[in-house]
Amino acid sequence: MNKLDPRNIYDDLHQIPELGFEEFKTSAYLADKLEAMGYKVTRNIGGTGVIGEIKGSEPGPVMMLRADMDALPFLIDGEKKNIHACGHDAHSAMLLAAASELVGKVKRGTLRILFQQGEETLKGALAVIDAGVIEDVDIALGLHIRPVQDIAYGEMSPAVRHASSTFVNVVINGLSSHGARPHLGVNAIEAAAVAINAITAIKINPIIPWSCKVTGIKGGGVAPNIIPDKVEMIVDARAQTNEAMTELLEKLRRAVTNAAAALGATAEVTTPGGVIPAAEYDDELTAEVAECIVEVVGEEKLAKELVNPGGEDFHYFVNKYPHIKAAYFGVGAAAAPGLHHQDMQLNKEALPSGTAVLVKMVERKLG
Repeated sequence: MNKLDPRNIYDDLHQIPELGFEEFKTSAYLADKLEAMGYKVTRNIGGTGVIGEIKGSEPGPVMMLRADMDALPFLIDGEKKNIHACGHDAHSAMLLAAASELVGKVKRGTLRILFQQGEETLKGALAVIDAGVIEDVDIALGLHIRPVQDIAYGEMSPAVRHASSTFVNVVINGLSSHGARPHLGVNAIEAAAVAINAITAIKINPIIPWSCKVTGIKGGGVAPNIIPDKVEMIVDARAQTNEAMTELLEKLRRAVTNAAAALGATAEVTTPGGVIPAAEYDDELTAEVAECIVEVVGEEKLAKELVNPGGEDFHYFVNKYPHIKAAYFGVGAAAAPGLHHQDMQLNKEALPSGTAVLVKMVERKLG
């Protein structure tokens, strides 16, 4: 197969947006193209994931290039629509184009192309890990288009450093009573109010970006004269390092538990969806990405590393297998008005540069 143009692939994928773990058309399209190139393809990895492999004739590392492929759900004028509002179609397009160019260039080791499902569900990477196809990876490389708020069109960042993030469920348990006899009960709403104040008073190292905000609350309302016995809260917690997240969650647990106890209530604090790890990149590999960016777009288009409070499930790979050397770069594609916006558009002319960096990195490691 001849070298593919990522812009054409993008046009194809943009027309078939599918939600996480439902990327049936998308994964079939990508798998079929890989097979036509001569890759050894495994379909249905952890659901709808796709892996293509080429082995060199000499020993060497296993290098994985990963792109996500799921879209986002929206409700527009009462109609449910799937839209590629985070650029995953662009990521898969850049990777598939790179795969087409790398045929015949892998002289040592193994090139593993991963099209990952369900990144937006934050369960896709875990499903791939559970499928047992990551433990032998030595090098992992990912990428993401960047919005206009991050870097200019045509620029590229050698590292997008995502934060650790989680949603914390808090349940305050009090004791119901009649409004005429409040002394016989424990008002869960009042305990929740004290707990919220305690959450806002949490402090950790101010040098490390972090956030801990109550984003939802539900309780009471059964009747106006009933002291409520239960309140449920949702807390959005983020920290730029895994160590800071561990500290933040422990302080959150203590703050809520002690605040509830002060009013005679109890508190349950859980993270049912788990904690998404923060980025942990290999410095030498990131430096090589920067060198490749300069080779592709020039020194003047090399942007600074980006600190991003958002979560990314790519980081589960290194969190589970610390031996993996990872890097993850950003491609300035003039995405506007912003990621996850229903009207998000990008300039597909930026995609060949992302493909070129992927190719150059593989040539360095496996060529």
